[in-house]
Amino acid sequence: MSESTQGVRRLKVVVADDQAAVREPLATVLGLSEDIEVVAAAADGTEVLAAVAAGPVDVVLMDLRMPVMDGTEATRRLTEEHPEVAVVVLTTFADDDSILAALSAGARGYLTKNAGRQDIARAIRAAAAGQSVLDREVQDRLLATVRTKRPAPAQPLPGDMTPREREVLTLIGRGLPNRAIAEELFISEATVKTHINNLFAKANIKDRADAVRRAIATGLA
Repeated sequence: MSESTQGVRRLKVVVADDQAAVREPLATVLGLSEDIEVVAAAADGTEVLAAVAAGPVDVVLMDLRMPVMDGTEATRRLTEEHPEVAVVVLTTFADDDSILAALSAGARGYLTKNAGRQDIARAIRAAAAGQSVLDREVQDRLLATVRTKRPAPAQPLPGDMTPREREVLTLIGRGLPNRAIAEELFISEATVKTHINNLFAKANIKDRADAVRRAIATGLA
C-alpha cells in the first residue's frame, strides 16, 4: 500500500475490463476514494498478470468475459501465483456457471455491474481484509443453485467446532455477508473473520461457496 499526502493508507488496485469505455471511467471514479489508488488498467487476463507481477497490487477488480485470457482463468492464475492478491469480480454475468467458476477459481467477491461506486469500494476494502462480498443477486443465485442441486451427503462437521462457529457457518449458509453476521450475533466483523478462519481450517472448507454447500448439506441452512 502507498500513502496519500494525508497519511491515509491506500489500496493498490488493478481494474480489468476489455471495454475502455468501462475500465477508464471506473478507474477514474475509484481513484476519487482517499484509500484506493488505481495503479493499472488491463484489457485482458494477460495484462492483469503483468500488472500484478510489476506490483505491488492488493486487489484486482476483474471482468470475466475478456479476450486472450478471460477473468476466470486470470483469477485461477492469480490465486496460484499471487495468493496475497485479492480478486473481486465485477461483471454483467450473474448466471450459475459464471458465479461458481469464479468463486471456485479463488475470487473473494462477486458483484454485478449494477453495483454503485460505494458498493465496489466496500468490496475492494473487504477483499483486501480477507473477507468475501457477494451482492444480493449473486447470493440468491448461489443459494438457489446449491439447494436445487443438493450434493451427496457431506463429510460430518468436526466435533471440535464451537457453538459460535456453527452459528457463523449457519449464517454463511443463509447468504449473509460478514457485516450482517456481526450484526446478527452482536460481535465485531473482526471476530466474525476469526471464527470463519477457524471453522474453515477445522472443517477443511475451501472458500465461501464451499461453506454454503457444506452448511446446506449438513442441515445447518
